[in-house]
Amino acid sequence: MSKIGVVPGSFDPLTNGHLDIIKRAAKVFEQVNVVVMINSSKNPLFTVEERVSLIEEVTSSIPNVKVDSSRGLLIDYAESVGAAAIVRGLRAVSDFEYEMQITSMNRYLDESIETFFIMTNNQYSFLSSSMVKEAAKYGGKISGLVPPQVEEALKQKYNA
Repeated sequence: MSKIGVVPGSFDPLTNGHLDIIKRAAKVFEQVNVVVMINSSKNPLFTVEERVSLIEEVTSSIPNVKVDSSRGLLIDYAESVGAAAIVRGLRAVSDFEYEMQITSMNRYLDESIETFFIMTNNQYSFLSSSMVKEAAKYGGKISGLVPPQVEEALKQKYNA
């Protein structure tokens, strides 16, 4: 059985914290599917296609990473690709309660798919996509927080 791990998120935009989790998951799983989850209640800055394209570009040097998108339930996506696990990053204790609720619901829906938590590297523990967007919107320094391709894409979005 192939060991596929799914790393889900909105990735609006991809940060170095996300990339750290993806790289570390790629060391553990034979294949990592990074899936951009489409949430109709959010108003993203980047289109789904832009987010997928940026993640593909940034992860192109990691041979066992595949990038995809999904509109439905995460557990349905994980089942459809034959995933063994969902991989989630935790920044702080405050993330744990929310993540535990999601994990419990996913386990209720399909107990054969495990959830693995990876603690975010300390240097990214404060980082969120919304903070990056806010800083970029007002011309703040974001280098070191996002990959260079994402930094350029943010500059184009806010200078357009």
